[in-house]
Amino acid sequence: MLAKGRKVAGRGEEMSAHYAFGPQEDDAIIKHRLLTRTTTTRGEPPLKKLQKKFMSFATVIEKDTDNISDCERLYKAFIQEINTFELPLLKSKVVVDANIREKDSFNELQIERQHKEECEAIRKVIFLQPPRSETEKLIADLEKEISDLEAENVACVRTLELRKKQFALLLHVVEELQISIEDEQKSIADELRAIAEEKMSIEESGGASDAMAVD
Repeated sequence: MLAKGRKVAGRGEEMSAHYAFGPQEDDAIIKHRLLTRTTTTRGEPPLKKLQKKFMSFATVIEKDTDNISDCERLYKAFIQEINTFELPLLKSKVVVDANIREKDSFNELQIERQHKEECEAIRKVIFLQPPRSETEKLIADLEKEISDLEAENVACVRTLELRKKQFALLLHVVEELQISIEDEQKSIADELRAIAEEKMSIEESGGASDAMAVD
């Protein structure tokens, strides 16, 4: 049994408790008392008493003398000691069973409490969320915005394709115009060259006629 003392402190001081044994010694004492079924530190342990009763009964039985009365007397004493020793065991079993039931009940309550706490946490999260109508409206707005962006994207792609075709046509026209200009410039150059050659031919012909007239 734990010995606990207490000293009276002065005014304004706290009262402190002092123990005669440390935690390890307490565990050893409790374990020893459970094994020997003793509840106090005084007296002979019940297990030792039971052992003595059994040894006395066994010793008398092993004798060859006619001692039936002694055997019966010691047998009854031994049975009585067994009953005395068994009663605390039964009480301890009842206590252990009650503790197990209490522990199971406590664990069940803990689980139930944890479940309630989780439900409460989920409820708070749900409470913080906007109403369903607002969420549905937000989703509808987002879907409309996505649809508009997709339509705009399709229009941009079509416009880009049209611009590419127009630019290709413009390049083709510019190329043809450039070829036409080059052909026209070449034709003008040829005409100028022909005129120049014809003029030179005329001048040469005129010079020859003058020479013949002088002769």
